[in-house]
Amino acid sequence: MTDRTAARTRNTAETEIEVTIDLDGDGDSTVDTGVGFFDHMLEAFAKHGLFDLTVRCDGDLDIDDHHTVEDVAITLGAAIAEATGDKRGIVRYADRRVPLDEAVASVVLDLSGRPRFYFDGEFSQPTVGAFTSDMARHFAESLALNAGMTLHVEVTGENAHHEIEALFKSLARSLDDATRIDERRGDTPSTKGTL
Repeated sequence: MTDRTAARTRNTAETEIEVTIDLDGDGDSTVDTGVGFFDHMLEAFAKHGLFDLTVRCDGDLDIDDHHTVEDVAITLGAAIAEATGDKRGIVRYADRRVPLDEAVASVVLDLSGRPRFYFDGEFSQPTVGAFTSDMARHFAESLALNAGMTLHVEVTGENAHHEIEALFKSLARSLDDATRIDERRGDTPSTKGTL
């Protein structure tokens, strides 16, 4: 198997970010964004996707969490796109539902190279700690657009912490499934021959 890793940086007037990912990791992570709940979600993403992940972000948290969450998603999405390369041999599609107590999140994705995003649901509380709940939706959208995936997300529940955590875990499990190598396939999973 080829090395499926990537390291990306993003430096703007709003954030300075470093991300590394190994798609074939053990779920180890080192995360420091300055937003405790967001760190927890990225750690869960790594653990449940079995990705080795490092994320360091120095953002303008004196304003709010928007630029930090968005720019991490942009950088992580670009790293995922780089790590999957030409997508030769990958499964490509995945569909996972993950419950967390009363909450359930569903993710359906296609590593198609055609970025699209659809979201159905709402979060039951406006914030979780210093994390604005709607930023979970925006994270998923920014990740999809920069990773080149079609992503459909649904969330239901009564507790925003659970709803958001189920979303990150279902996203991780789906992405792990979609990026896996199918030993029966030696080509790119498309009749076009490319993704």
